[in-house]
Amino acid sequence: MARTLEVWSRRLKPPMARGRRLPRIWLLSDPLRLPDPRAAAARLPRGQGVLARGAKRGVLRGLARLAQARGLVLLVGGDGRAALRAQAGLHLPDRARARGLLPFLLARRAGAPWALLSLAVHGRAALARARRLRPDLGFVSPAFPTESHPGAPALGPLRWAGLAALLPAPAVALGGVAPGTAGRLPVRVAAGLAAIGALRG
Repeated sequence: MARTLEVWSRRLKPPMARGRRLPRIWLLSDPLRLPDPRAAAARLPRGQGVLARGAKRGVLRGLARLAQARGLVLLVGGDGRAALRAQAGLHLPDRARARGLLPFLLARRAGAPWALLSLAVHGRAALARARRLRPDLGFVSPAFPTESHPGAPALGPLRWAGLAALLPAPAVALGGVAPGTAGRLPVRVAAGLAAIGALRG
């Protein structure tokens, strides 16, 4: 499945931020479904990305070493100080407060090349936050029904595209992204694909 997603992602125009090309494929960790993504991350093609959500400190240290060795982009979910320690980007969740945001934003403003900023985008309420913080990318979800939130309503391709088009940053599709669904996303809007199950092997 991971190979199929990677091939499909080549149709997407790779976004740029802070003078570098951003990944088109993102592996997500998850405290329940994938608490330790290191093995899956090691199988990613060079230059792709990992968003570590809820990862324990030892796992995060290992991911940071792996990212540096394999040319992966690493984002840390919700903890700016952990992102600084790992010299990684920061992902801001939509429904939870991020810790250590100010020190991270100061490092970002000072020009730290690894200090990418991403946002979770679940609806229009996140757009004002995106305009204020000017992130490098947004994870727009749930694109399709997902195991992470069984029964939760999905945006579907048209609503996903409408929301992504309003985001003042490249939009990465998250939620139910798999070889059978990725092709339903509009390539003119989608800048990347993010998944847990389809990439964990």
